[in-house]
Amino acid sequence: MTGIERLRDAIPDVARDIRLNLEAVLGAGSSLGPAQKWGVALACAASTRQPALIEAVLEDAKRESTPEVVDDALAAAALMAMNNVYYRFRHMVGKPSYTDKPARLRMNRLGKPATNKVDFELFCLAVSALNGCELCIQSHEKVVVDGGLTEDQVNDAIRLAATIQAAAISLELPKP
Repeated sequence: MTGIERLRDAIPDVARDIRLNLEAVLGAGSSLGPAQKWGVALACAASTRQPALIEAVLEDAKRESTPEVVDDALAAAALMAMNNVYYRFRHMVGKPSYTDKPARLRMNRLGKPATNKVDFELFCLAVSALNGCELCIQSHEKVVVDGGLTEDQVNDAIRLAATIQAAAISLELPKP
Protein backbone atom coordinates (compact mmCIF):
# COMPACT_ATOMS: atom_id res chain seq x y z
CA MET A 1 0.00 0.00 0.00
CA THR A 2 1.35 3.43 -0.93
CA GLY A 3 1.61 6.39 1.39
CA ILE A 4 -1.23 8.14 -0.42
CA GLU A 5 -3.45 5.06 -0.18
CA ARG A 6 -2.88 4.90 3.58
CA LEU A 7 -3.51 8.63 3.82
CA ARG A 8 -6.76 8.37 1.86
CA ASP A 9 -7.94 5.71 4.33
CA ALA A 10 -7.30 8.16 7.20
CA ILE A 11 -9.51 10.89 5.71
CA PRO A 12 -12.94 10.85 7.39
CA ASP A 13 -16.14 10.09 5.50
CA VAL A 14 -17.30 13.71 5.71
CA ALA A 15 -14.41 14.48 3.34
CA ARG A 16 -14.86 11.50 0.99
CA ASP A 17 -14.76 13.86 -1.98
CA ILE A 18 -11.19 14.72 -1.02
CA ARG A 19 -10.28 11.00 -1.00
CA LEU A 20 -11.67 10.72 -4.53
CA ASN A 21 -9.97 13.91 -5.67
CA LEU A 22 -6.59 12.74 -4.35
CA GLU A 23 -6.89 9.64 -6.48
CA ALA A 24 -7.92 11.70 -9.52
CA VAL A 25 -5.25 14.42 -9.35
CA LEU A 26 -2.46 11.93 -8.72
CA GLY A 27 -3.78 9.43 -11.26
CA ALA A 28 -3.00 8.75 -14.88
CA GLY A 29 -5.34 11.45 -16.25
CA SER A 30 -3.07 14.37 -15.36
CA SER A 31 -1.26 16.36 -18.03
CA LEU A 32 1.72 16.56 -15.67
CA GLY A 33 4.66 14.21 -15.93
CA PRO A 34 5.61 12.13 -12.87
CA ALA A 35 8.36 14.54 -11.77
CA GLN A 36 6.03 17.52 -12.08
CA LYS A 37 3.16 15.76 -10.32
CA TRP A 38 5.22 14.53 -7.36
CA GLY A 39 7.20 17.76 -7.11
CA VAL A 40 4.02 19.82 -6.91
CA ALA A 41 2.44 17.37 -4.46
CA LEU A 42 5.46 17.34 -2.14
CA ALA A 43 6.06 21.11 -2.26
CA CYS A 44 2.40 21.70 -1.40
CA ALA A 45 2.30 19.00 1.29
CA ALA A 46 5.37 20.52 2.95
CA SER A 47 3.70 23.92 2.81
CA THR A 48 0.65 22.64 4.69
CA ARG A 49 2.85 21.53 7.61
CA GLN A 50 0.56 18.52 8.16
CA PRO A 51 2.95 15.74 9.29
CA ALA A 52 0.97 12.70 8.10
CA LEU A 53 0.43 14.28 4.70
CA ILE A 54 4.09 15.22 4.31
CA GLU A 55 5.19 11.71 5.29
CA ALA A 56 2.79 10.01 2.86
CA VAL A 57 3.60 12.24 -0.09
CA LEU A 58 7.34 12.10 0.60
CA GLU A 59 7.21 8.29 0.65
CA ASP A 60 5.50 8.16 -2.73
CA ALA A 61 7.56 10.98 -4.24
CA LYS A 62 10.77 9.13 -3.37
CA ARG A 63 9.44 6.03 -5.11
CA GLU A 64 7.86 7.74 -8.15
CA SER A 65 10.41 10.47 -8.92
CA THR A 66 14.07 11.28 -8.25
CA PRO A 67 16.07 12.65 -5.32
CA GLU A 68 16.47 15.88 -7.31
CA VAL A 69 12.70 16.32 -7.59
CA VAL A 70 12.31 15.73 -3.85
CA ASP A 71 15.10 18.23 -3.16
CA ASP A 72 13.61 20.90 -5.43
CA ALA A 73 10.10 20.39 -4.05
CA LEU A 74 11.27 20.93 -0.48
CA ALA A 75 13.41 23.90 -1.52
CA ALA A 76 10.41 25.44 -3.32
CA ALA A 77 8.27 25.08 -0.18
CA ALA A 78 10.92 26.78 1.94
CA LEU A 79 11.59 29.63 -0.50
CA MET A 80 7.91 30.35 -1.09
CA ALA A 81 7.28 30.41 2.67
CA MET A 82 9.53 33.46 2.69
CA ASN A 83 8.79 35.03 -0.70
CA ASN A 84 5.02 34.72 -0.54
CA VAL A 85 4.89 36.62 2.74
CA TYR A 86 7.26 39.33 1.54
CA TYR A 87 5.77 39.89 -1.91
CA ARG A 88 2.17 39.56 -0.71
CA PHE A 89 2.90 42.33 1.80
CA ARG A 90 4.38 44.57 -0.89
CA HIS A 91 1.34 44.03 -3.07
CA MET A 92 -1.22 44.43 -0.31
CA VAL A 93 0.27 47.53 1.28
CA GLY A 94 0.03 49.26 -2.11
CA LYS A 95 2.80 51.80 -1.56
CA PRO A 96 5.33 52.28 -4.35
CA SER A 97 7.96 53.13 -1.74
CA TYR A 98 8.04 49.46 -0.63
CA THR A 99 8.20 48.22 -4.22
CA ASP A 100 11.29 50.37 -4.77
CA LYS A 101 13.15 48.79 -1.84
CA PRO A 102 15.40 45.80 -2.58
CA ALA A 103 14.16 42.53 -1.10
CA ARG A 104 17.65 41.46 0.06
CA LEU A 105 16.39 37.89 0.46
CA ARG A 106 18.57 35.07 -0.82
CA MET A 107 16.88 33.05 -3.56
CA ASN A 108 19.83 31.35 -5.25
CA ARG A 109 17.92 28.09 -5.73
CA LEU A 110 15.54 29.80 -8.16
CA GLY A 111 18.47 30.24 -10.54
CA LYS A 112 20.03 26.81 -10.01
CA PRO A 113 17.44 24.13 -9.31
CA ALA A 114 18.48 20.49 -9.07
CA THR A 115 15.98 19.47 -11.78
CA ASN A 116 15.14 22.15 -14.32
CA LYS A 117 13.97 25.74 -14.11
CA VAL A 118 10.46 25.21 -15.50
CA ASP A 119 9.57 22.35 -13.14
CA PHE A 120 11.04 24.19 -10.15
CA GLU A 121 8.98 27.27 -11.07
CA LEU A 122 5.89 25.04 -11.35
CA PHE A 123 6.48 23.82 -7.78
CA CYS A 124 6.83 27.47 -6.69
CA LEU A 125 3.65 28.43 -8.55
CA ALA A 126 1.62 25.73 -6.81
CA VAL A 127 2.88 26.76 -3.36
CA SER A 128 2.24 30.42 -4.18
CA ALA A 129 -1.35 29.53 -5.05
CA LEU A 130 -1.72 27.85 -1.64
CA ASN A 131 -0.24 30.89 0.06
CA GLY A 132 -2.34 33.35 -1.92
CA CYS A 133 0.44 35.57 -3.26
CA GLU A 134 -0.89 37.25 -6.39
CA LEU A 135 2.43 38.70 -7.56
CA CYS A 136 4.22 35.37 -7.14
CA ILE A 137 1.42 33.49 -8.90
CA GLN A 138 1.58 35.85 -11.88
CA SER A 139 5.38 35.75 -12.02
CA HIS A 140 5.73 31.96 -11.79
CA GLU A 141 2.82 31.31 -14.19
CA LYS A 142 4.50 33.48 -16.82
CA VAL A 143 7.82 31.65 -16.43
CA VAL A 144 6.27 28.17 -16.76
CA VAL A 145 4.09 29.08 -19.74
CA ASP A 146 6.95 30.92 -21.45
CA GLY A 147 9.07 27.86 -20.65
CA GLY A 148 6.78 25.59 -22.64
CA LEU A 149 4.16 24.30 -20.22
CA THR A 150 0.53 24.53 -21.25
CA GLU A 151 -2.31 26.15 -19.38
CA ASP A 152 -3.73 22.63 -18.92
CA GLN A 153 -0.55 21.66 -17.06
CA VAL A 154 -0.75 24.80 -14.93
CA ASN A 155 -4.40 24.05 -14.21
CA ASP A 156 -3.59 20.45 -13.22
CA ALA A 157 -0.83 21.66 -10.90
CA ILE A 158 -3.21 24.07 -9.16
CA ARG A 159 -5.93 21.39 -8.91
CA LEU A 160 -3.32 19.18 -7.25
CA ALA A 161 -2.29 21.99 -4.88
CA ALA A 162 -5.92 22.63 -3.92
CA THR A 163 -6.51 18.95 -3.26
CA ILE A 164 -3.36 18.62 -1.15
CA GLN A 165 -4.52 21.60 0.93
CA ALA A 166 -7.95 20.02 1.34
CA ALA A 167 -6.36 16.72 2.36
CA ALA A 168 -4.34 18.50 5.06
CA ILE A 169 -7.47 20.07 6.48
CA SER A 170 -9.47 16.85 6.15
CA LEU A 171 -6.91 14.96 8.22
CA GLU A 172 -7.41 17.47 11.04
CA LEU A 173 -11.22 17.35 11.08
CA PRO A 174 -12.83 16.16 14.31
CA LYS A 175 -14.69 12.88 14.19
CA PRO A 176 -18.45 13.62 14.08
